Amino acid sequence: MPFQHTIQENRVRISLLFNANKTYDRQVIEGIGEYFQVSQCNWDIYIEEDFSVHAFDQDMLSSRGIIADFDDGELARHLSRLPIPVVGVGGSYHNPADYPSVHYVATDNEALVSSALDHLVGKGLSRFAFYGLPDTAGKNWARERLSAFRRLTDGRGYTAFTYEGLVTQSGVWDTAQRNLAEWLMSLPVNTGIIAVTDARARHILQVCEQINIAVPENLCVVGIDDEVLTRCLSRISLSSVVQGARKMGYEAARLLDRLLWRQDVPASPIIIPPEGVIGRRSTDYRSLIDPMVIRAMHFIRGNACKGIKVEHVLGVLGVSRSNIEQKFIAETGMTLHKAIQEERLGKAMDLLATTSIPITEISRLCSYNTPQYFYAIFRRKTGVTPLKYRIDRLYGNHGMQ
Repeated sequence: MPFQHTIQENRVRISLLFNANKTYDRQVIEGIGEYFQVSQCNWDIYIEEDFSVHAFDQDMLSSRGIIADFDDGELARHLSRLPIPVVGVGGSYHNPADYPSVHYVATDNEALVSSALDHLVGKGLSRFAFYGLPDTAGKNWARERLSAFRRLTDGRGYTAFTYEGLVTQSGVWDTAQRNLAEWLMSLPVNTGIIAVTDARARHILQVCEQINIAVPENLCVVGIDDEVLTRCLSRISLSSVVQGARKMGYEAARLLDRLLWRQDVPASPIIIPPEGVIGRRSTDYRSLIDPMVIRAMHFIRGNACKGIKVEHVLGVLGVSRSNIEQKFIAETGMTLHKAIQEERLGKAMDLLATTSIPITEISRLCSYNTPQYFYAIFRRKTGVTPLKYRIDRLYGNHGMQ
């Protein structure tokens, strides 16, 4: 008798409605998957093959339950009226009346901005700015984060600046970047900027490089999301607030499971705090005062891995070594030569921790004469081999602050 496979009739169809084109969305789905694996619930999970939602479909009513991205306003309006259990996932609101009329799990927008602000304050900064999104983008979470920034800075008595810019579109890209450049140039030096997302933070880093604003010597930048693609597309590694997105997904799945079993569930939204801030180069701030020292450090940061020597720094500054070296040591605690070496090593460490580039290629990219010399320098400075460092970073501490 041939083998026959039938779908169990007691399986429960669940629809996941997300547009997983960002780290946040993907991690929410991962969190849902973690609950599914741990609980062994009898779900038949439906999700589009490209992990997206193209439009609301009445066929969704054939599901017994739905977990959906409620940051999509149109989708949220449709789902709020369904007669089946729906769990929304999205941003938190300062006004409780703004929450949707479904069971809801939210990222804590106020805590996200507060974490970013605390990170910058911890670097010794006292002036802050926020780069957000315009209202035309239709992103409620962006408005909430801007409002949180204003409340937090006003409450602490900090000098604060805000800018929303234009929605990112190819037709207005040049105009948007020019306008952003004008705003950045208007900010006082030693301002810490919080970007509403890592994508907007990348715009800042790119413009700063184009108009020669030193990051982090003149401006510090921190984003929100810890988006992998942003790290790939930025020359300066970006500090970022990590949302508790996996936990959001896990709690949303657990909430839906309890609703399906008609168990008691909390009526109020479940608010998930951020996991912390990963500090990288964009907020590696030192309080430098002398303009010549700032120019020297900026040049070193941008060119150390091109094989430059002290003579190249002096040539760009147009000064003698005796004129700059003493000032540089006084403000940074190291010589120009050591600063170049430290920068090269720091770049190598960053590439080891965040990429799969072969170690021999990293050695070449960071201008070490031979892989053997790179291994020797790396071990002397860090106490471990480059391979051990990479493994430790992959499976160990992620540098949360």
